Amino acid sequence: MGEQPKIPTARLRPSPTVAFGRRIFRRFLLRAGLADVVELPGRRTGEPVRVTLARWEVDGIPYLMSQYGETDWVRNLRAAGGGQLRHKGRMEAFRAVEVDGEERERVIAAFRSTADKLLNREYDRLPSSADHPTFRVELIG
Repeated sequence: MGEQPKIPTARLRPSPTVAFGRRIFRRFLLRAGLADVVELPGRRTGEPVRVTLARWEVDGIPYLMSQYGETDWVRNLRAAGGGQLRHKGRMEAFRAVEVDGEERERVIAAFRSTADKLLNREYDRLPSSADHPTFRVELIG
Protein backbone atom coordinates (compact mmCIF):
# COMPACT_ATOMS: atom_id res chain seq x y z
CA MET A 1 0.00 0.00 0.00
CA GLY A 2 1.09 3.58 -0.68
CA GLU A 3 2.14 5.89 2.08
CA GLN A 4 -0.56 8.25 3.37
CA PRO A 5 0.35 11.96 3.26
CA LYS A 6 1.16 13.42 6.65
CA ILE A 7 -1.67 15.62 7.87
CA PRO A 8 -0.39 18.52 9.99
CA THR A 9 -1.62 18.73 13.54
CA ALA A 10 -0.38 22.17 14.56
CA ARG A 11 -3.11 24.61 15.49
CA LEU A 12 -2.99 28.20 16.68
CA ARG A 13 -5.50 30.84 17.60
CA PRO A 14 -5.29 34.33 16.10
CA SER A 15 -3.39 36.85 18.19
CA PRO A 16 -5.61 39.18 20.24
CA THR A 17 -4.88 42.03 17.82
CA VAL A 18 -5.95 40.02 14.77
CA ALA A 19 -9.03 38.62 16.55
CA PHE A 20 -10.08 42.16 17.51
CA GLY A 21 -9.54 43.42 13.96
CA ARG A 22 -11.64 40.58 12.57
CA ARG A 23 -14.54 41.46 14.86
CA ILE A 24 -14.34 45.14 13.94
CA PHE A 25 -13.83 44.79 10.17
CA ARG A 26 -15.78 41.58 9.39
CA ARG A 27 -18.85 43.33 7.93
CA PHE A 28 -16.72 45.66 5.84
CA LEU A 29 -14.64 42.76 4.47
CA LEU A 30 -17.80 40.84 3.54
CA ARG A 31 -19.48 43.82 1.86
CA ALA A 32 -16.32 44.73 -0.03
CA GLY A 33 -15.98 41.15 -1.27
CA LEU A 34 -12.65 40.69 0.52
CA ALA A 35 -13.97 37.78 2.59
CA ASP A 36 -16.51 35.01 2.12
CA VAL A 37 -18.73 33.05 4.47
CA VAL A 38 -18.13 29.33 4.10
CA GLU A 39 -20.92 27.07 5.30
CA LEU A 40 -20.05 23.44 6.00
CA PRO A 41 -21.74 20.57 7.77
CA GLY A 42 -20.09 19.97 11.14
CA ARG A 43 -18.09 16.75 11.04
CA ARG A 44 -19.64 15.45 14.27
CA THR A 45 -23.16 16.89 14.31
CA GLY A 46 -23.87 17.51 10.64
CA GLU A 47 -25.29 20.89 11.69
CA PRO A 48 -24.29 23.85 9.49
CA VAL A 49 -21.15 25.66 10.63
CA ARG A 50 -20.30 29.09 9.22
CA VAL A 51 -16.88 30.67 9.14
CA THR A 52 -15.65 33.89 7.55
CA LEU A 53 -12.55 33.33 5.43
CA ALA A 54 -10.52 35.20 2.85
CA ARG A 55 -10.44 33.49 -0.52
CA TRP A 56 -7.12 33.78 -2.39
CA GLU A 57 -7.00 33.70 -6.15
CA VAL A 58 -3.85 32.47 -7.84
CA ASP A 59 -3.80 32.35 -11.64
CA GLY A 60 -7.59 32.83 -11.59
CA ILE A 61 -8.16 29.80 -9.34
CA PRO A 62 -9.77 30.38 -5.91
CA TYR A 63 -8.20 28.83 -2.80
CA LEU A 64 -8.86 28.70 0.93
CA MET A 65 -5.82 28.53 3.21
CA SER A 66 -5.65 28.03 6.94
CA GLN A 67 -3.25 30.54 8.37
CA TYR A 68 -3.64 28.93 11.80
CA GLY A 69 -3.03 25.30 10.95
CA GLU A 70 -5.34 22.40 11.76
CA THR A 71 -8.46 24.38 12.69
CA ASP A 72 -12.03 23.17 13.10
CA TRP A 73 -13.07 24.57 9.71
CA VAL A 74 -10.23 22.59 8.09
CA ARG A 75 -11.37 19.36 9.76
CA ASN A 76 -14.99 20.03 8.78
CA LEU A 77 -14.02 20.78 5.17
CA ARG A 78 -11.92 17.62 4.92
CA ALA A 79 -14.83 15.56 6.26
CA ALA A 80 -17.45 17.20 4.01
CA GLY A 81 -15.36 17.66 0.88
CA GLY A 82 -17.18 20.90 0.12
CA GLY A 83 -20.00 23.18 1.15
CA GLN A 84 -21.59 26.52 0.34
CA LEU A 85 -19.70 29.74 -0.28
CA ARG A 86 -21.40 33.12 0.16
CA HIS A 87 -19.65 35.89 -1.73
CA LYS A 88 -21.26 39.34 -1.92
CA GLY A 89 -24.61 37.85 -0.91
CA ARG A 90 -24.58 35.06 -3.52
CA MET A 91 -24.46 31.41 -2.41
CA GLU A 92 -22.53 28.90 -4.51
CA ALA A 93 -21.94 25.21 -3.88
CA PHE A 94 -18.31 24.15 -4.05
CA ARG A 95 -16.04 21.16 -3.85
CA ALA A 96 -12.73 21.46 -2.03
CA VAL A 97 -9.56 19.72 -3.16
CA GLU A 98 -6.71 19.81 -0.66
CA VAL A 99 -3.43 20.68 -2.39
CA ASP A 100 0.18 20.32 -1.38
CA GLY A 101 3.65 20.66 -2.86
CA GLU A 102 4.27 23.32 -5.47
CA GLU A 103 0.61 24.30 -5.75
CA ARG A 104 0.34 24.99 -2.01
CA GLU A 105 3.65 26.90 -2.13
CA ARG A 106 2.29 29.20 -4.89
CA VAL A 107 -0.86 29.97 -2.86
CA ILE A 108 1.13 30.70 0.29
CA ALA A 109 3.57 32.89 -1.65
CA ALA A 110 0.63 34.87 -3.11
CA PHE A 111 -0.84 35.31 0.38
CA ARG A 112 2.47 36.43 1.86
CA SER A 113 3.17 38.89 -0.95
CA THR A 114 -0.14 40.72 -0.42
CA ALA A 115 -0.54 40.35 3.36
CA ASP A 116 0.50 43.13 5.68
CA LYS A 117 3.19 42.78 8.36
CA LEU A 118 0.72 41.74 11.03
CA LEU A 119 -0.70 38.85 8.99
CA ASN A 120 2.78 37.76 7.90
CA ARG A 121 3.84 37.76 11.55
CA GLU A 122 0.84 35.55 12.32
CA TYR A 123 1.87 33.20 9.51
CA ASP A 124 5.42 33.01 10.92
CA ARG A 125 4.06 31.47 14.12
CA LEU A 126 3.72 28.25 12.04
CA PRO A 127 6.51 28.75 9.50
CA SER A 128 6.27 25.40 7.66
CA SER A 129 3.97 25.42 4.65
CA ALA A 130 2.93 21.88 5.64
CA ASP A 131 1.21 23.48 8.67
CA HIS A 132 -1.13 25.52 6.45
CA PRO A 133 -3.82 23.29 4.90
CA THR A 134 -4.76 24.74 1.52
CA PHE A 135 -7.81 23.87 -0.60
CA ARG A 136 -8.59 24.57 -4.24
CA VAL A 137 -12.20 25.74 -4.54
CA GLU A 138 -14.13 24.21 -7.44
CA LEU A 139 -17.51 25.88 -7.87
CA ILE A 140 -20.38 23.55 -8.77
CA GLY A 141 -22.86 24.66 -11.40
